[in-house]
Amino acid sequence: MRTRRFLVAAAGAAAAVLLLAGCVDNTPTTSSSTGGGATSGTSVKKDDALYNALPSAIKSSGVLTVGMDDTYAPNEFKDANGNPTGWDVDLTNAIAAKLGLKAQYNIAKFDNILPSITGGKDDIGVSSFTDTVEREKQVDFVNYYQAGISWASLKGKTVDPDNACGLKVAVQATTFEDTDEVPAKSKACVAKGKPAIQVFRYDAQDQATNAVILGQVDAMSADSPVTSYAIKTTGDKLQKAGNTFDVAPYGFPIAKGSALTPLVQKAVQALIDDGTYGKILAKWGVGDGAVKTAEINLASKS
Repeated sequence: MRTRRFLVAAAGAAAAVLLLAGCVDNTPTTSSSTGGGATSGTSVKKDDALYNALPSAIKSSGVLTVGMDDTYAPNEFKDANGNPTGWDVDLTNAIAAKLGLKAQYNIAKFDNILPSITGGKDDIGVSSFTDTVEREKQVDFVNYYQAGISWASLKGKTVDPDNACGLKVAVQATTFEDTDEVPAKSKACVAKGKPAIQVFRYDAQDQATNAVILGQVDAMSADSPVTSYAIKTTGDKLQKAGNTFDVAPYGFPIAKGSALTPLVQKAVQALIDDGTYGKILAKWGVGDGAVKTAEINLASKS
């Protein structure tokens, strides 16, 4: 999540849908699978060397605690039964299995995840975090994917992300689109004497998508796989606006200097090398952002 005000919908029924979508369930959920085996069609074998090198507290618990915002389909969201799903979840389950652990998902708002990691509540985060130099001051990142930013508008409505002065744009609150991308575009508009972009912030991505469909905003901005998924799953209501831009690495955030970081990096690399990683991305149709090498803290190296 390239990284809250809630606007009431004009129609009462639509507003109810948006409000329900914004609810957050903080109940921990433990993956019932053995990792990638139940989610990617590939059996993931425990790596004894990685397991033996785990911090003693994690090894004794047998659990990898994962902080996650479950509102960003298809990366991480809830299935029909309210359980964590998405390609990020499949990949995290596979990482846990490679480490000889089971993943327990602690569902939270996006902006609460990094504090949960630095405070020791969660071992790792999985919520489409863009690795940035600023975030690296708080946590380390194991990089595993490349995502850009894509806009979407109502079908038939022409919107240019590079010429959006005065438009209404929906984003999920605290994402990179909210904190960096759209504000920078708006600031540039004002500097040229043009009207600022009106940013409509929502707790959940599906609320931002609904705002476009309902005509409350002109466009939405989100990570490229999320925008593509929104267009695909809303029938013929939405269209891509402009080209994908600002490609940057996703990373799993882990506490600074943790012994877990190189182990997760090695687990991801093993999944890339044995094909599990590619099968997971292919299953969800997000293979365009695949990487060949799992890195650590790419933002500070670029």
